Amino acid sequence: MIKLKDKKILITGATGGIGKSLINKFNNYGCKIVATGTNETKLESLKKEFKGISVERFKLDEHDKIESFIEKVDKDLGGIDILVNNAGINLDNLSIRLTEENWKKVLDLNLTSTFLMCKFTIKKMLKKKYGKIINITSIVGHTGNLGQANYSASKAGIVAFSKSMAIEYAKKNININCVSPGFIKTDMTDGIDEEFKKILISKIPSGNLGTGDDVSNCVAFLASDMANYINGETIHVNGGMYMA
Repeated sequence: MIKLKDKKILITGATGGIGKSLINKFNNYGCKIVATGTNETKLESLKKEFKGISVERFKLDEHDKIESFIEKVDKDLGGIDILVNNAGINLDNLSIRLTEENWKKVLDLNLTSTFLMCKFTIKKMLKKKYGKIINITSIVGHTGNLGQANYSASKAGIVAFSKSMAIEYAKKNININCVSPGFIKTDMTDGIDEEFKKILISKIPSGNLGTGDDVSNCVAFLASDMANYINGETIHVNGGMYMA
């Protein structure tokens, strides 16, 4: 049985479909939550819907502010037990048309920010020799995808550095794992052309898109003591579309 009551958790990318599902899941388990995003309207909506959680507007691409932000969250929560790095952006284009600026923007937010969030949170976790970090990657970090060289590279990079960090801090009782969603039903996928969506679903053995709950269930498991002997792993949540 998953037990997470009173665990202190920081969740980034809270205003997306998966982010909201993560908040709902951990809130139901009785966690103390700080959630971040950049959309103020959606953050306020989350605050009203989930009483007792703390929301913070924070731009993760402002790398020089991440350390002080972690200091604040650690102080506000009284420690950080769990970090879920869910924030990310995509700026898609065919590689030959992809600008260096958009390459760097995606890598800076998706990869570098996730690394820095892990780095400074681990410093706090080391003091109590306990912590769970779950980084949200993507199926395309393993398969590649048309027009997403920058996004795919950023997600693959998260998997690689998570493995290295998992090795470095395993003896300190800090577990670092990844969850790699396939195509999940969100506002973004709702906007996909219906014909293209049919083609997409035809490639998924289960025959349907995943849900935010499918992802958050997996994250909650990895955040719990039931997953204490799982470290440096990537769990795929994709209906069988990609099998590692």
